[in-house]
Amino acid sequence: MSDFPRYSANCSMLFRELPLLERPAAAGRLGFEAVEFWWPFSDPVPRDGEVDDFIDAVEGAGVRLTGLNFFAGDLAGPDCGVLSIPQRSSEFLDNVDVTVGVGQRLGVPIFNALYGNRVDGVSPGAQDELAAANLATAAAAAVKIGAKVVVEAVSGPKPYPLRRAADAVAVVRRLQEARVEGIGFLCDVYHLAANGDDPVKAIRVCADVIDHVQIADFPGRGEPGSGSLDIGECLSALAANGYSGWIGVEYTPTTTTQDSLGWMSRPAF
Repeated sequence: MSDFPRYSANCSMLFRELPLLERPAAAGRLGFEAVEFWWPFSDPVPRDGEVDDFIDAVEGAGVRLTGLNFFAGDLAGPDCGVLSIPQRSSEFLDNVDVTVGVGQRLGVPIFNALYGNRVDGVSPGAQDELAAANLATAAAAAVKIGAKVVVEAVSGPKPYPLRRAADAVAVVRRLQEARVEGIGFLCDVYHLAANGDDPVKAIRVCADVIDHVQIADFPGRGEPGSGSLDIGECLSALAANGYSGWIGVEYTPTTTTQDSLGWMSRPAF
């Protein structure tokens, strides 16, 4: 555990002062060895040239890509995933091979699958059944390259059904009980706190299914130390419960990204 915590810069939220393809290099210059991204393209199946440019940007920066989201629609708008929405499920399935293909070329170990909002005219049970099938398909593809698919709880006003750690973990455990391999829980401490969960308690209860972690302070989703959430206590609980993976630094800086990183020079816990 001597190398814990290892931080991965989420370049979809950090370095927004720069064009997207310049962000991995900026992270590398500031000492990050790894980066992660939400889906970095506008379409579920981008042009080959777009994919190549993205891969070149990561490889040229000399950093690892340790996490990548599947296509999840317009996160800045009404969307929060498409895999459980019948009218849009095909977008997710079309995206699986592309995402895992990027992962194979860059050695990505974790793919984040946003569950999708509840929609009118479709029963929650039908959406959950569709989600389980699509997550199983994505996990099967990920396992072939030695990777995993993770599911997370999300906060905010959208009608996203997985709010607490228990909600997301229940999805994971149901799939595991159905013998689906390569599925786990993404523990985002900000979202948990925003939804009323105790992140430290959630870490202790869900430790056996945590395959990735993301951090931001609460409230405000700023850098650690900008709010009231004890990130150090969260990291200590993770270490005590055997987590040794990457910690995704996924926050909205209250200043420039570089100036917001002062917390990283302090003891983690």
